[in-house]
Amino acid sequence: MPKPSSKALIIVAFFSIYIIWGSTYLLNKIAVTELSPFYLASIRFFCASVLIFSIAKVLKMKLSITKKQFRNSILVGFLFLVYGNGVFVWALRYVDSGFAALLASTQPLFVLLLMRLMDNKKMKPKSLIGVGLGLVGMYLLVSQQDLVANEGALLGVFMIFTCVLGWSYASVFVSKADMPENYFVATGYQMAIGSIMLLCASLLTKEEWISPLEWSKDVKIAMFLLITFGSIVAFTAFNFLLKQVSTEKVATSAYVNPIVAMLLGWYVLDETLSTQSIIAAVVLLTGVYFITSRKRR
Repeated sequence: MPKPSSKALIIVAFFSIYIIWGSTYLLNKIAVTELSPFYLASIRFFCASVLIFSIAKVLKMKLSITKKQFRNSILVGFLFLVYGNGVFVWALRYVDSGFAALLASTQPLFVLLLMRLMDNKKMKPKSLIGVGLGLVGMYLLVSQQDLVANEGALLGVFMIFTCVLGWSYASVFVSKADMPENYFVATGYQMAIGSIMLLCASLLTKEEWISPLEWSKDVKIAMFLLITFGSIVAFTAFNFLLKQVSTEKVATSAYVNPIVAMLLGWYVLDETLSTQSIIAAVVLLTGVYFITSRKRR
């Protein structure tokens, strides 16, 4: 169990992965209007890694990494950033975004199943109730929109499920893997490695590269927020939480993020906020309560 003095940090960290990551839906939507998905992600995570290592150097943090930690960082960087982020965004060209959000909401269920298989941990009734409520809430949220199955939808659905499975496995893996002791430095290595792989993916898929000097003002602001808050702050908080609380509790961000995205869409883009959306949000948050209120042994 975490020490009492760390409770404030845990609360702040949950705020980061809930609110900040929820806002990245809007920020990515703005940035991807001009930039290709792999190119966007590679620039985002490369800049974030440079800033992280620069700050760590100034603060005299230990930057050394063992061979085992480096190998683990390669695996985690690929599953979190290349597959979990880059490929997921790529798959959105084939699948409706609302439907993709519903698929992504299955992450807590994947986490619970993987914990059962990898750690032989039994699934508690409250956790199962929470997952069930989360899925119901997500269905209520996205069922308001017409899910148009265009050409390649089956491929998109399959790829999103593999992304969610990969992210879930990496979440369980990181919670017990040998990683750099400092969460900030560990995040830097994951992003540096992920940015290189995303750059290779961008080259292989022959994406169009646009100079930052040619980006619009909105895209520049969106990228700045994605790099500083979406990448450095939130991802460091995510790595911190995976070592401090149970993995299925961290996975509840998959339920809360779409709610935050919906509210920001209503406030910033003047999108309609219906009664059904509010009901869905209540059901989702109730599901989160059931999962997070489970006591750890």
